[in-house]
Amino acid sequence: MSRPVDPLDSAIMQLFTERPRIGVLEASRRLGVARGTVQARLDRLAASGVIRGWGPEVDPAAIGYPVTAFLTLEIRQGVGHDVVSAQLAMIPEVLEAFTITGAGDLWCRCVARSNADLQRVIDAVVSAEGIERTATVIALATQIAHRTVPLLRSVADDRGQPR
Repeated sequence: MSRPVDPLDSAIMQLFTERPRIGVLEASRRLGVARGTVQARLDRLAASGVIRGWGPEVDPAAIGYPVTAFLTLEIRQGVGHDVVSAQLAMIPEVLEAFTITGAGDLWCRCVARSNADLQRVIDAVVSAEGIERTATVIALATQIAHRTVPLLRSVADDRGQPR
C-alpha cells in the first residue's frame, strides 16, 4: 500500500504547521526545492484531503468559552447517527462529534462559558431527537493539544528520513 505523503510532503506540512504564515517562496528556500514544487505539493495534498484547511486555529477559551466537556451519548435504536449528528451540528458549542465503540454511541467535545452554562449546552444536546442518555466529563487542563507534527515526523521516519 502506498502512502499518501512522502518525506518532502511531510517536511512541507511540518513547516506550514509550525509557521503557517511563511509563504510558498520562503518555504521553498528553507526546504531547498523549487517554489513550483512546494505549490504543486500543497495543491495535491489539499485536493486529496490530506490538508483540510488553512484557516486560523481559534482558542475557545480566548473567545469566552473556557469550559471543555466530553459527552458520551447513547442514542435510541432506529434513530440513526446521521439524524442525531445533524441536530448536534446546529448547536454552536458542539465542536466535534464522533461515532464510537464501547458504552456509548456518539462522543462530543463541547465548550461552555462556565460550569453553569455547561448545563444549558447539555440540555440542548439531550433535547436532540433520539438521545437516550448522556455521560459528561469536564476537562480540567489540556495536557496535549491537538497536534499533527509528531505524526508527520513519523511519516518521514518510516521512509528512512531523519526527524
